[in-house]
Amino acid sequence: MLRGRLERLYQERYDRFLRVALGIVRDPAAAHDAVQDGFARALAGLGSYDGRGSLDAWVWRIVVNAALALHRPGHDWADELESSLEGEGDPDELGVREWVARLPERQRLVIFLRYYADLDYRTIAQVAGIEVGTVSATLSAAHTALRRQLREVRR
Repeated sequence: MLRGRLERLYQERYDRFLRVALGIVRDPAAAHDAVQDGFARALAGLGSYDGRGSLDAWVWRIVVNAALALHRPGHDWADELESSLEGEGDPDELGVREWVARLPERQRLVIFLRYYADLDYRTIAQVAGIEVGTVSATLSAAHTALRRQLREVRR
């Protein structure tokens, strides 16, 4: 039963997992590796899933942790943001890509999980290992920083 749910999750949402992993690791091949590794770990660890949270959130956390393990500290986030925004219009018009790239790591992760993976606050909290209120506060801080950048550009 759980194995079937995990397989469906993989088939139906692989692209979302990949977009977030790409946002973390920057390299398309490494992003695929992170998603594959995350799902392999989830499959191997199905016995440790206690059912307290959603299976979706449990797998997200495993995949995000696999991507973070591959993350190269200090890299430029602009390229992966451009990749994740591909087909969404020109992100360079106002420099939004670079603004998000400059956010602190937790804010970037929560932005990716909310807007690129389309996860709800509760699931983001489970994935990131933080409280739901912290998700809200983190998004609020990110939005404030991005609005500040927008005001500066409009001057």
